[in-house]
Amino acid sequence: MKILLLLAVTLMAGGVLGNAQTLAQMLAENKAVVLRSENELWSKGNLAVADDLYSAEFVCHFVVGPEWKGVEGIKREVASHRASFPDWQENVDDIVAEGDKVVIRFTSTGTQRGEFQGIAPTGRRVRIQEVAIFRLSHGKIVEQWGMPDVHGLLEQLTAASSEKK
Repeated sequence: MKILLLLAVTLMAGGVLGNAQTLAQMLAENKAVVLRSENELWSKGNLAVADDLYSAEFVCHFVVGPEWKGVEGIKREVASHRASFPDWQENVDDIVAEGDKVVIRFTSTGTQRGEFQGIAPTGRRVRIQEVAIFRLSHGKIVEQWGMPDVHGLLEQLTAASSEKK
């Protein structure tokens, strides 16, 4: 009887530990997907990686502006943003994962070399803080909520424009 009880406890403990390891592995993999998006897609402009990282059902919600939808939507937005800021960099300051969500706080920098939201190129280097929440499924980003400091970005660009006059 003791042997059966010991075997049952051992199997249950192994199952719990196995589930914890599986969850930890999933969280690490989800973080890796988000970090790869920040490093390769946004910071290097490698649009091809979007096919690996984003779901066809992807939707991005921003506090301001329109939603981006699908893999082609994210590619268009990255290409457009990098046309305005060719040296755009997103450096992750904090990353937290729980369940199917990954949250990052990051610092974005770039030099405006192209028109951005109706503002002619200023040549000004900008720096803003951002927060984004990602939802992943089957190893791909399916939804994002973005909270960039758009006011700070526009203020830096506008100040640069008015200084040159």
